[in-house]
Amino acid sequence: MTPKLNLTPKQLKILKLIRDSRVRFGYSPTMQEIADELGVSKVTVFEHAEALIKKGALVREPNKARSLAIAEGVVVPDEDLPLRYPLVGKIAAGYPIEKYEDQDELDLMNVFGPRVGAAGATFALCVDGDSMKDEGILDGDYVLIERRDTARDGERVVALLPDGATTLKTFFKEKDRIRLQPANPDFDPIYVKDCRVQGVVIGVLRRY
Repeated sequence: MTPKLNLTPKQLKILKLIRDSRVRFGYSPTMQEIADELGVSKVTVFEHAEALIKKGALVREPNKARSLAIAEGVVVPDEDLPLRYPLVGKIAAGYPIEKYEDQDELDLMNVFGPRVGAAGATFALCVDGDSMKDEGILDGDYVLIERRDTARDGERVVALLPDGATTLKTFFKEKDRIRLQPANPDFDPIYVKDCRVQGVVIGVLRRY
């Protein structure tokens, strides 16, 4: 079980900014970008980042300009709430879209009532498109995504493509490429040499 992190409000905001940037774009914000977002100095951000590293919440990835990353096994506090998940935005289940939309929050108590359970290191996305409809993932559904950077063949993933677009497809590793397979005959598979897995689908939620 992940130990509870003792974070200040600013440190929590920094952790969320890094998480959201890596999910949306595949890379972390710079110190200056974090400072601009929070309305503080770059020095202040550096001090908070150092404190987060000491607490085991962040790590520095070597030889990278955008080097801050959430430490393995760390659950951002808003990913471990009983009935509420960070709603990061929309995910294309059709043709890829350039990026996620603004962050919000999906409160399952408001949407589904008290019948749902909890999960850790999880965020939600709203499905935009019908390329996964034959697997029961429809336009307008919510998918719950476990934050992971690896996937096994046959898992449905949020994939960041080399051109910066994101898409929701089934992951298959082939001999010299990756196949991102839709579940709708009207859509062709996406073939790439490499892609960055942002997370794996662990649930589909629909309101009637």
